[in-house]
Amino acid sequence: MDALPKRTANHVPLTPLDFLRRAAQVYPAKTAVVYGALRRSYAEVYARARALAAALTDAGVARGDRVSVMLPNTPAMLEAHFGVPGCGAVLNSINTRLDAATVAFILEHAESKVLIVDRGFSDVVRAAFAAGTARPRVVWVDDEAAQSVEPVGELEYEDFLATGDAERPFVMPQDEWDDLALNYTSGTTGNPKGVVYHHRGGHMNALGNALTFGLGPRSVYLWTLPMFHCNGWTYPWAVTAVGGTHVCLRQVDPAAIFRLIAEEKVTHLCGAPVVLTMLIHAPDTAKRSFEHGPVSVATGGAAPPSAVIDQMERLGFAVTHLYGMTECYGPASVCAWQDEWADLDLAERAVMMARQGVAMVTMSEQTVLDPATGLPVPADGVTMGELALRGNTVMKGYLKNPVATEEALRDGWLHTGDLAVLHPDGYVEIKDRSKDIIISGGENIASLEVEEMLYRHPHVMEAAVVARPDAKWGETPCAFVTLKPGSESAVTEADILAYCRANMAHYKVPRTVIFGPLPKTSTGKIQKFMLRDQAKAL
Repeated sequence: MDALPKRTANHVPLTPLDFLRRAAQVYPAKTAVVYGALRRSYAEVYARARALAAALTDAGVARGDRVSVMLPNTPAMLEAHFGVPGCGAVLNSINTRLDAATVAFILEHAESKVLIVDRGFSDVVRAAFAAGTARPRVVWVDDEAAQSVEPVGELEYEDFLATGDAERPFVMPQDEWDDLALNYTSGTTGNPKGVVYHHRGGHMNALGNALTFGLGPRSVYLWTLPMFHCNGWTYPWAVTAVGGTHVCLRQVDPAAIFRLIAEEKVTHLCGAPVVLTMLIHAPDTAKRSFEHGPVSVATGGAAPPSAVIDQMERLGFAVTHLYGMTECYGPASVCAWQDEWADLDLAERAVMMARQGVAMVTMSEQTVLDPATGLPVPADGVTMGELALRGNTVMKGYLKNPVATEEALRDGWLHTGDLAVLHPDGYVEIKDRSKDIIISGGENIASLEVEEMLYRHPHVMEAAVVARPDAKWGETPCAFVTLKPGSESAVTEADILAYCRANMAHYKVPRTVIFGPLPKTSTGKIQKFMLRDQAKAL
């Protein structure tokens, strides 16, 4: 057969920019964004995003330039997810909880041309400018919740939008491999690495999320997940793709979450397990019933203990467990529901649902590799190896870091650094980060297994387990535990240890239990490196 060339008629670069254009055409009058009393239609959001793109172009931003944003989950953040790439630039969403020195590093490393910042973060930006050499043009976003902070920069966001032509079309990618976004990892040592996304991956991961999470035109999505984290796991594009409604939330607060679920008839939300824990342990006065049915919750970022899944279901939430990382646009795997699980009791079902599962429909392959041979491990649920991913929703690489890129993407796989087993049904279960495995007397102890047991204790709210150096055994498990409110006087270290000894192999039982709050990253991950340092000092 004669070779048939690609043509404009049959080959258009995949890009999430198409989602907003279509939503505005199909649902022009539909409410796209809710933020307090504010309501904007899809036609309005599309016009504002085009105005932002035009204003950035007129301000000298060219194709491939980086535009940084430091914004909470507000309408401006959603608009940036379309307006910034809509001028051909690369969206760099900065973690709003970073310190000034790290913000300064990101602005310099990204070579940001423009910084759009919520006035509430102005002091951090001023300190970042004082600490570094980067001086992007600053556009500040006003917000009633941040009126006490003096804004940084000379031009306010609405005034900036007014300089742009809202009728000017987006600058579309020349190739779907063009850079779409730049996200910095929250590394525990050294400077963060800049993960580069392309338009194809953003388009595909958004559609994979919409399909996996059951999003549709009637979906009402509550923004409890930070949009700065992996571009909100690509949900700014996913919800828009189906014409759903975005409900913005400036700050995670259990009472506000319950209120908005009830008042706005929220159907979907995402968050790390820490958000689920906040909802479970919210005061009864803050909790509301949901007359419109179960609320779908997707969780990831850390393995949710089965006890958390159990309690969320009892509250009326339907939990979907996702797995991913910044290097793969957020979600890459899903614990896909199997009908036979419905016959299990809630505790047994929660154990099945706590596994990381199978590759999402838009992730080509997922496997567990033997670190010594590089070959897949047997699907026996016992043999551990490194979880590896391959597909179109894997990053292009790390910005200006070819060595780290080669290490992460060697041999045709994204090496996640997570230790996992492959079950006979094909589902993956992560046992630990490679650096978090505890080797005691020559025996490997998975910290997640010990944590799982601790979470089952009736008085434990949160738990983390790390290695503590031991002169005899090399390492022993050290548990850090946050008790449920009101349980502080009811539980002792001896009680926790006795519970563990009664329910697991004795060599896995922690030798030490420390009570108190656990340090976390801005995305809810427990900072085990801090706990390891604390354990070493004991």
